[in-house]
Amino acid sequence: MTRYILSRIGQALLVLWAAFTLSFLLLQAMPGDAVLIKFLNPDYGLSPEQIQAIREAYAVDGTLLTQYLKTLANFLKGDFGYSIQAGVPVSAQLAVNLPPTLMLAALGFAAAVGLAVLIAALSSLAPFAWLRNLVQSIPSLFVSVPVFWLGIMLIQIFSFRLKLVSVINPGPWESLVLPVATLSVPIAAPLAQILIRSIDEIRTRPFIAVAVAKGATQRRILWRHVAGNAILPALTIAGVLFGELIAGAVVTETVFGLNGIGVLTEKAVGNQDLSVLQAVVVISAAAFVTINLLVDLLYPILDPRLRTPSGATA
Repeated sequence: MTRYILSRIGQALLVLWAAFTLSFLLLQAMPGDAVLIKFLNPDYGLSPEQIQAIREAYAVDGTLLTQYLKTLANFLKGDFGYSIQAGVPVSAQLAVNLPPTLMLAALGFAAAVGLAVLIAALSSLAPFAWLRNLVQSIPSLFVSVPVFWLGIMLIQIFSFRLKLVSVINPGPWESLVLPVATLSVPIAAPLAQILIRSIDEIRTRPFIAVAVAKGATQRRILWRHVAGNAILPALTIAGVLFGELIAGAVVTETVFGLNGIGVLTEKAVGNQDLSVLQAVVVISAAAFVTINLLVDLLYPILDPRLRTPSGATA
């Protein structure tokens, strides 16, 4: 088991390093110069010598290798550099903008899981065949809905027409209702599809026939015998969907005007603020890798078949 854990942690660190390196190279290849975008403005009245001194202070004039090694060393120490546009440490900006995104992502993921489980349960327990078929078609509809369009429609219906949720000066929790709903729908769709297919496949196995022969009800069979086995494939796709969750959160924040990573990224792209963009990419990759690492470590716990008799993972 220890060897398995160390192997997965090593792979996670390798993925993080690759994400950092690739993002660094791509960002450096972007046209434009953040220092010139901000300080070449005539209103500042800076001479070419002063602008060059600013470039040296931000360490953007060294060779590509020098900048890479320095940035990597700073990231390993938790130093994300300075935002050229804001003139403050990137970590200070993240401290303000990251918590709203994490809150939105966590609530959105929880809502997506709940919605997916509800759809999968109804597709098995609904009393009529036409109703079960209707419920099974819902994920296909959900997965085809663009996030930005869904957010706009929810605002139009629940805020402007029904006036159930305010989007103008809402309370701290009220402001999350529609964004969470917007974010959870497209994430719930593939989860529900995997759960439905897993449930249908597991229902054909011999031990289900034995349970039926013993007189177990459909509800007992679903929750006691099917659910535990059906959750493993869904657990895998849940880890993969976390990357889509982060991307969806950025779009959702833009639609609803939330002060999260989405707003920070939008401003950084417009201003070519590479330090901010590099930090956002690495943090997003770290969140994605962490979730998938936890999924990998949960597998041997949830499925004893993945453990050898000695207790080590095969």
